[in-house]
Amino acid sequence: QVLLVESGGGLVQAGGSLRLSCAASGRTFNSVSMAWFRQAPGKEREFVASIAWTGGIINYGDSVKGRFTISRENAKKTVDLQMNSLKPEDTAVYYCAAGRALSAVGHDYNIWGRGTQVTVSS
Repeated sequence: QVLLVESGGGLVQAGGSLRLSCAASGRTFNSVSMAWFRQAPGKEREFVASIAWTGGIINYGDSVKGRFTISRENAKKTVDLQMNSLKPEDTAVYYCAAGRALSAVGHDYNIWGRGTQVTVSS
């Protein structure tokens, strides 16, 4: 079983940067795909980025391409999300997720963190 804890959220001005981190515990971390999703108030959950367990395959949601970068360090059991050129519309609770399949669909991930709030002011 993998447990996930996100950190690094906060308040930032538009155009600024934040780095989110997801710390995992459990023996199977190296064999699972990891992803970041986000959910803003009143909106559906949105795919942000995913990374295969090898780190060799990475996908991004259209709204964050070119601005966000996902990475993982299996030895440290961490997955990070570097967010640059932040916009007010990036404001949301960001969730880390783990699953067997590399996917942009939330239902394909069976383990979720509790989330971290990111607020971007204009």
